[in-house]
Amino acid sequence: MLFYTSDFLTGTTLMSNEQVGKYIRLLCLQHQRGILTEKDMLKICQSYDEDIYEKFVKTDEGYFNQRMREEFDKRKNYSASRSNNRKGKKDMNNISKSYDKHMENENENESDNLKESKKDRFVKPTLDELKDYMLSIDMLDISNKFFDFYESKGWLIGKNKMKDWKSAVRTWKPNHLKQAQVVYNKPKAYNPSNYE
Repeated sequence: MLFYTSDFLTGTTLMSNEQVGKYIRLLCLQHQRGILTEKDMLKICQSYDEDIYEKFVKTDEGYFNQRMREEFDKRKNYSASRSNNRKGKKDMNNISKSYDKHMENENENESDNLKESKKDRFVKPTLDELKDYMLSIDMLDISNKFFDFYESKGWLIGKNKMKDWKSAVRTWKPNHLKQAQVVYNKPKAYNPSNYE
């Protein structure tokens, strides 16, 4: 299930650190069991604590935090919808067209910010990706040489982390073209007719 840190911090601002620790343990236990017994509540809280108990709804079955239950159900439904959307699909690249918006809520901005930071993160290429790209831009296949070179340097260019491996490959292109290289300073074959 998703954990919304901003909401959690807002909802626990007036609790002591000890109360927050007890509260988060109860939430984790609810996530595992679904419902908490009076014994569970007292074992973790050690005594009745109004600030903590008011965060839970009491029913005949026991205690539960309403937000935890809603988020758990949303995530469970989302996972089921993803699974159902994939069933029978031949082309797994088109599964995003069937996106179900039932997971969107007031925390949408948090997940958008996380997506932005993930897409900026460098992912080193595989040897197959390197080979395919090199061949697509008319380079010799030097994927092993390129990979080993940057792997040994921790995928750094100078002191900076590599941002775009395709751009780095293109800088190697002039020295590794696919077509035959022109060889300079090669001695010409002796032809006596050139000296008559």
